[in-house]
Amino acid sequence: MFRQKIYDLAKKIPKGNVATYGQLATLAGSPKAARAVGMCMSQNHNPEIVPCHRVVASNGKLTGYSMGKGISTKKAMLIKEGVIFIGDRVDLTVSQWKRKLK
Repeated sequence: MFRQKIYDLAKKIPKGNVATYGQLATLAGSPKAARAVGMCMSQNHNPEIVPCHRVVASNGKLTGYSMGKGISTKKAMLIKEGVIFIGDRVDLTVSQWKRKLK
């Protein structure tokens, strides 16, 4: 099931790193399904287990987050974990997860 693949991948994103929606879609075998990844993240009922806050847009922008105070909570969590920002966007050259396709 696509959703479970996405959740399993998201669980592997280490603290201090982020993945993009498109990156997870590609790793799950559906490179054009970035929006579907976003839908999966929005329906995540276990954020302590599936760290959906570590998933960002392809340009490093923070998008929807329903916990706490939304985007500001997501950014605070990422900063606490060591993710590097340039303004309001994650510096993907430094903080993007380097997971490769098998």
